[in-house]
Amino acid sequence: MKKLLWFLLCIQWSVGLYAQSIQTVAPDQIGFSSERLTRLDQTLQQYVDQSWMSGGVVLVMRDGQALYYKSFGMRDVESADPMQVDDMFRIASQTKALVSVGIMILQEQGKLLLNDPVGKYLPEYQKTKVAESDGKGGYRSVDAKRPITIRDLLTHTAGISYGIADHPQWKEAGIQGWYFADRDEPIRETIRRLASLPFNAQPGERYVYGYATDILGVVIEAITQQSLEEFLQKEILNPLKMTDTHFYVPMNKVDRLATVYSRVNGGKIVRAADPGGSVGQGHYVNGPRKSFSGGAGLVSTAQDYGRFLQMLLNGGELDGARILSPVSVELMRSHQTGAIMVGPGVGMGLGFSVVMDIGANGVPSAVGDFGWGGAYHSTYWVSPKDRLVVVFFTQLIPAQGSDIHGKLRTMIYQAKLN
Repeated sequence: MKKLLWFLLCIQWSVGLYAQSIQTVAPDQIGFSSERLTRLDQTLQQYVDQSWMSGGVVLVMRDGQALYYKSFGMRDVESADPMQVDDMFRIASQTKALVSVGIMILQEQGKLLLNDPVGKYLPEYQKTKVAESDGKGGYRSVDAKRPITIRDLLTHTAGISYGIADHPQWKEAGIQGWYFADRDEPIRETIRRLASLPFNAQPGERYVYGYATDILGVVIEAITQQSLEEFLQKEILNPLKMTDTHFYVPMNKVDRLATVYSRVNGGKIVRAADPGGSVGQGHYVNGPRKSFSGGAGLVSTAQDYGRFLQMLLNGGELDGARILSPVSVELMRSHQTGAIMVGPGVGMGLGFSVVMDIGANGVPSAVGDFGWGGAYHSTYWVSPKDRLVVVFFTQLIPAQGSDIHGKLRTMIYQAKLN
């Protein structure tokens, strides 16, 4: 009971401190039950008390107003440092949505078309290879049936995974996994070498999750002759006032970066190694700071990311800053891949998944919801039907046995009254 009281006091303090930077409203005024939302408080505290996770931040907005904006648990368990709502998180694959918006910006500027071949901008991708089983436990390389397109990359149907672990060419190239922050070279060089490797599937034939958005980031660099960091800053971050979103943490903000923890086989959390690569604290503070990964590179805050998502929910505009036209946003939020699905009832838009059938999906949602997650167990979703934006940031990798995402959805939707 004492722990719960302390937790609620910490929540009240942190919300009051930062309320001036985000518009908050009583849940009961916009169709949610304040009383029933306390179940979410209790659920989050249970995960902390049982050492299933260290802490995090949850932001729920309806009609652009925050009805739930709270931190819970600890930014750093060992030093008993409480989490604050403006703390910073490695968001990994949630970077993909920003880069996908960047591609749409370039289309609106007349600098590319979604059906363009990637090789038009990155010559080494004009002709690619696909790895096929040789029937003897190995692989043979065959020519791709057609060029990979920008749209293939946006929908993860280019056939490119995060590396074929047992393929000798992939091993030799040293390109495995999503993590780039430790690389002492520009992302362009890594992606150039990637083009020579045989991919997992023929373009357009199936959903394969991998380096697609990292390639898109390099396409942006090739077209604009800017680094991806510079482009995102100019076209998205500055207009949306996303002042705490970076590829690498500025030294004056290091004390706001949440610590990474790991949970294996459903056990209690342990502090991840430092730096430790993809399963660790990483190189976001003390690293080369050279590789701007469009697929998994950014660090951000719940408020910053919430502003980005609210822009998409608004049809491309926020606080007078228009990033995209409503037509482009609607295209992004539309299922693109026909019979190729991400999961039961879930299709693929341009940069994120889209709910097509809530019965097949089997979780609280609405048709048209779109969202994605990150390797550190963060997630987000946007519901045009319910006018909702939800951001959940934590730092847990691996997160084996965690069911917090399902509980989060349930606790939010059970409090929604209309």
